[in-house]
Amino acid sequence: MTILVVTGTDTEVGKTVVTAAVAAARRDLRVAVLKPAQTGLAAGEPGDAAEVARLAGGHVTAVELARFPEPLAPATAARRAGLPPVRPYEIAEAAEKLATEHDVVLVEGAGGLLVRFDDGGSTLADAARLLAVPVLVVARAGLGTLNATALTTEALRARRLDCLGVVVGSMPAEPDLAARCNLTDLPVVTGVPLLGAVPTGAGALAPADFRAASRSWLSAELGGSRPVGREPVG
Repeated sequence: MTILVVTGTDTEVGKTVVTAAVAAARRDLRVAVLKPAQTGLAAGEPGDAAEVARLAGGHVTAVELARFPEPLAPATAARRAGLPPVRPYEIAEAAEKLATEHDVVLVEGAGGLLVRFDDGGSTLADAARLLAVPVLVVARAGLGTLNATALTTEALRARRLDCLGVVVGSMPAEPDLAARCNLTDLPVVTGVPLLGAVPTGAGALAPADFRAASRSWLSAELGGSRPVGREPVG
C-alpha cells in the first residue's frame, strides 16, 4: 500500500480519525496525509490533515490543496467563494509526488465518494481512478449503515475501483443490537472485509494514547493487529 484513498458513506462518519489511526499504525514508516479540499474552516484554523498529524505523530506530513470557508460540498464551496475548484488530476499529481518521498500516502476525501469537487461533476472516485489505487470506506456503526455502505461499494465496483475494505468510524463502547449485528453483516452486504472499528471518542484521546491503541483497532491490512471480523478492542 503506497497510496490509499479514504472515503466515507457520508459526512461526519469518522474519516479523519480513521485516517489518523491508519497513519498512527504505520508509525514505523514515512506517512503523508493529503486533504484535497478542506471546507468549513477559515484561514489559519487547523484542518483535517493537521488533526491527523496531531493524533498520529511526527512521522506524518500534512498537505492541504485547497480551503473553502463555507461547510459545503467542495464544488459549491469553491463556486461561492469565487475560488478555483480542485480537479482530480491535481489530486492525483499531488498524491504521486508525495509518494516519491513517503512510504504511505493517505488521501482523505470530503464527505462521501460522489461528492462533487468541481462543476463538471468530478469526484474523489475520479481521482482514485487516475491513481489506480484502492479505496478504504469508512462507515457508521448503527442502523442504516448497511444500505449506505453497500451503495458506496457498489459505486466503486461500477467504476472498476478496488475497495480494500470497510472500517467503522465510531463504534460505541456499548453498541446496540443493530451495531453489533452490523459488524457481521457489513462484509456480507458489501462483499469486502471489515478491516477495523475505531471506538467512539478516539479522537479525544491524548495523542500518545491514540497512537498506542491505534493498532488494536485495525486489521493487519492497515498495519494493525486486530483479526479481521472481530469486535473492536477497548
